[in-house]
Amino acid sequence: MRLNSYDDFSPLKEVVLGSATDYLDRIDDLSFDMFVSDNLTGAKGYYPSITDWYDGASRADRNEPHRLATKKRFLGELIEDVEGIAAILESLGIRVLRPMPLDPRPGNVATPAWSAPVTPPLNVRDNTLILGDEIIETPPTLRARYFETQFLKPIFMRYFAEGARWTTMPRPMMTDASFDPENVANAAPNIEVPVDPRPSAYDVGPEIMIDGANCLRLGRDLIVNISNANHALAYDWLQRHLAGRFRVHRMHKLTQSHIDSVVIPLRPGTLLIRSERVLDFLPERLRSWDLIVSPVPDVSDYPQYDNDDPIPASPYIDLNLLSIDENTVLVNDACKTLIRTLEDHRFTVVPARHRHRRLFGGGFHCFTLDTVRTGGAEDYLG
Repeated sequence: MRLNSYDDFSPLKEVVLGSATDYLDRIDDLSFDMFVSDNLTGAKGYYPSITDWYDGASRADRNEPHRLATKKRFLGELIEDVEGIAAILESLGIRVLRPMPLDPRPGNVATPAWSAPVTPPLNVRDNTLILGDEIIETPPTLRARYFETQFLKPIFMRYFAEGARWTTMPRPMMTDASFDPENVANAAPNIEVPVDPRPSAYDVGPEIMIDGANCLRLGRDLIVNISNANHALAYDWLQRHLAGRFRVHRMHKLTQSHIDSVVIPLRPGTLLIRSERVLDFLPERLRSWDLIVSPVPDVSDYPQYDNDDPIPASPYIDLNLLSIDENTVLVNDACKTLIRTLEDHRFTVVPARHRHRRLFGGGFHCFTLDTVRTGGAEDYLG
């Protein structure tokens, strides 16, 4: 099929699903420290966060970011769960595409300024933005993921051969000085603030860096969450590049970065949101849409780990669901309160297993990159 994806809710026909194979270690460097948080900005308590779920003492015990090697048993279960998602999607008549396999000994990503271990292409949503018939590779925010889109190259080349546009945003030098310090000043309470950034001969100051998951796609409109100078530069690039084809809207500091566990368009006119306070950040025309407010996650929905197992992801990670069409959603089977809420609003819920989502990070939306949906460049905000 030809590349065609303008939104996150029209009927899904073709999708890329990431791979968890060899996803065993995560590098603990400045780029990771600045990214891992509950994804909230400086307005602590403005809407429900990790601090509403665990008290401070428990959170301190459970959220140590220093030991980032994850246990092989958990990795095996993650791989099992991802392959289960593939089977479910195929059973729904959706064509599932997969990344190139990672070499068992992949070595490091290396640039003149730094090197980092290669991260397997699991959360494929982050480093690519699909807008209609265009693939846009976004400039990474984590060093270990610098060349992650290379594992998707055979897929992108097929779409290109079928007529797709294919663009790569400017690649950052990604030294310590590339990251906007405002990101630290507005960090969520559980972020580990980097200490003493090191100078480099390759410093150029804050650079264009953003993930596709910072963006909300609504037909001919693209809403971009901006929480620092890196995102603001990316917004400027997107606005100029897409001029005349898409309307690009600035959303100021809804989260630290990704928004797909905070505001989720389920169909035209209906949003799933973490809290009603999210509305204060949204473009005015979205505020009149029907709202489904997420229930507060229950601790019993999640596995509990020994204290040496880091838990970087938000307890709201299960809002990171995947819409199959305007009436059908793929939801974690463990999140009973969210399933009941969606069913009460007449959605058909397809349950799927993802046990260790807080340990590894990522949900069904993160794991997938929808490349063919039936929707077009509709005016949902007109």
